Amino acid sequence: MQKVLHFNKIAENTRGGAAKEHVEKPGNVHHHFQQLLTELKKSTDAYELSVANRLYGEKEFRFLQEYLDNVQKFYLASVESADFKNAAEESRKMINSWVESQTNGKIKELFPEDSLKSSTVLVLVNAVYFKGQWNQKFKEEHTAEEKFWLNKDTSKPVRMMKQTNSFKFVSLEDVQAKILEIPYKGEELSMMVLLPNEVDGLQELEDQLTAEKLIAWTSPQNMRKREVDLYLPRFKVEESYDLVATLRALGMVDAFIFRVANFSGMTGSGDLAISKVFHKSFVEVTEEGTEAAAATGVGVAVLTSLPIRESFRCDHPFLFLIKHIKTNSILFCGRVSSP
Repeated sequence: MQKVLHFNKIAENTRGGAAKEHVEKPGNVHHHFQQLLTELKKSTDAYELSVANRLYGEKEFRFLQEYLDNVQKFYLASVESADFKNAAEESRKMINSWVESQTNGKIKELFPEDSLKSSTVLVLVNAVYFKGQWNQKFKEEHTAEEKFWLNKDTSKPVRMMKQTNSFKFVSLEDVQAKILEIPYKGEELSMMVLLPNEVDGLQELEDQLTAEKLIAWTSPQNMRKREVDLYLPRFKVEESYDLVATLRALGMVDAFIFRVANFSGMTGSGDLAISKVFHKSFVEVTEEGTEAAAATGVGVAVLTSLPIRESFRCDHPFLFLIKHIKTNSILFCGRVSSP
């Protein structure tokens, strides 16, 4: 996070050090983000995908030009001035309006009323919007009301979509779960569904899930095309998070403490700290496809004796990921416990 926010080595130039080459060096974190964001912003007729980043700083703070140039170069982002000191509410509305415009109206009121104060000095905003059609749409006439089990004893009626097709699939014997990949039109993005075998198996699956395991589980060596009877409920997920406590729990503490945080690489002085980090997400899955928005060495045991045709019935809590296939980057992820 420190590297991403303020290019600390650049700032050393202003203090007599010499380190611009560190930022420019290929293969560092900034270049990786530059490559990823450039790839995600490529225009296509197959789907809509918008990724927008912006920082809002109190207008009394002057950002270093070198920092502004590099934020634009590596993160395709801008740093905007806001009058939090004298017009916090107007600034909140301005930021919310920008987020709403970047997410096709799906993310409204990212910053709730009174969330920004006159003491606010820096706000970070990331907005991602995606709308895509399935490569093979579900037929609406096949959608029917079925039970979705919230736990072993309780169910609720849902609109369950159905289709039989060839999908990339793996059954994980060691974690008692299955994974299915559903491609979107153009096959540049896909939805991964992680379904525990047991109705109450989601917590155990989440406890075992790591980035390394997910990469291994979904590798081409393990995910094979199978004929699958797929049952997927229509669902909509909308969530809001204040991430300050979460980031602090992960060890990012100093960044939120005035006169302790070191963002001197942004302004040349040490009087800047992060005030708020909010995240809000929206994902809707229907027969047509998905609309989504958001505003922030492993051994694998694979079941080898597979039936001729698989059944993948999402009638109990599951995880989903929307990923960009070429870069293997996860754009959205979530849990469906009660569609």
